[in-house]
Order: sequence, then structure tokens, then C-alpha cells
Amino acid sequence: MSEKKIKILLAEDDENLGGLLSSYLKAKGYYTVLCVNGKDAYIAFEKESFDICIFDIMMPIKDGITLAKEIRKIDKKTPIILLTAKSMKEDQIEGFESGVDDYITKPFSMEILLLRVKALIKRIYGSDETQVTDTIINFGGFLFNYKLQELSYLEGEIHKLTSKEADLLKLLCENINNVVDRGFALNRIWGDDSYFNARSMDVYVTKLRKFLKEDPDIEILNIHGKGFKLVTK
Repeated sequence: MSEKKIKILLAEDDENLGGLLSSYLKAKGYYTVLCVNGKDAYIAFEKESFDICIFDIMMPIKDGITLAKEIRKIDKKTPIILLTAKSMKEDQIEGFESGVDDYITKPFSMEILLLRVKALIKRIYGSDETQVTDTIINFGGFLFNYKLQELSYLEGEIHKLTSKEADLLKLLCENINNVVDRGFALNRIWGDDSYFNARSMDVYVTKLRKFLKEDPDIEILNIHGKGFKLVTK
């Protein structure tokens, strides 16, 4: 990814904030396309490929969560950050359930946004320090390609995972039949163990369990007061 300019799709209906964010990202070396509503952003996403998306939740015509859901139907991998002025837990949880990778609550500093963008790009697309992204893991009847974020059972359907689903599954696989501490998982994957991140992790564990049901000998257990354990029978 370091050999080409990172392309960012930015959707923000506030003209002043959108202009500031776009100018800042461009100044930092990112190719940035700014759209003022979700409908235009979806059209832009269909026309060209992007490396990362940043969407405001509250937008006219099509809101950020609806936009994220529609994009996830056609693209499971491209990371999405939601910008929200809301503090409602339900909105943040719905955002993670829609397949987004991160959210930032307004007001925020440009530096924080830049750090989140860099962290997502490094985790998803890799760097010299993250060659582990080439890992292919076999467990039970499953084949898990971490780099491609794909999980398949025997010769069956290939499930596309979000970046955080892939990170979480990889962590569980690295500790198969051992307990993964809840706080450790939150800090390693989300960067902190806040209530909102804990709730979003529970959502991803539920989604992974749904995929893993294909093999009756594989299960993710809740270990009360500690964390999770991926077990093989």
C-alpha cells in the first residue's frame, strides 16, 4: 500500500467540516473524494475503488449507517469509519452491526482522525512489521485466510469477514482451547476496553458463532468473568 496514494471516500454534509477534513487529508498525502450525502457517496464507491471510507452518520438522502450497510452488501473488506455527533449507545452498536470498523464521536481533532485512518490501513493492508497478515489457518473443517478475510468450511460457501471479525478470529485461533482475556482482546484489537467496544466485540463474537456452526466440533465459549475460548472437540 505504501507504493501508491491511499484513496479515501469521505461523506460529510456539513460544508465547513467536509471541506476542512478533505483539505487536511489531501495535505497529508491522501487522495480524497468528498460527497455531501450518502447517495452521492454510494455512486462514487461504485465508480471507483477506495482504500478507506469515512462517513458521517447524520446525512440527508441517505444516512451513514444505511450507506455502510449497502456498501457491505457489495464489499466486505474496505474499512469504514463512522463520524457521529450522537452519544446514543444504540447508534454505535448499530454501526458496528452494519459492518463498520471504527467510529469517532464529534467533536474530534484532525490528529485523532489521522491516527485512526493510519491504524486501519496498517492493520488491514499490512506493512513490513505485519507480515502475519499472510497467515492461513486450518482448524476443524475450516480454512481461514486472514489476509483475504475469508472463512470457509470444507468445500462450502466462503464467508467474507470484516477486518475486526478477522482480527478477533485470528486471536482466538492463536489461543485455541485456551482462554482469551476479554480486556486483552479489546486492547489489542480496538485499542481500549471501553463499554462501547466491549458491546461491539460481543456482536462480532455472535456473528463468528453463526459461521462456525457449520462444524459441530468447533465452538466459541463464554468464560464467565474472564473472556472467550475457541474450542475443538
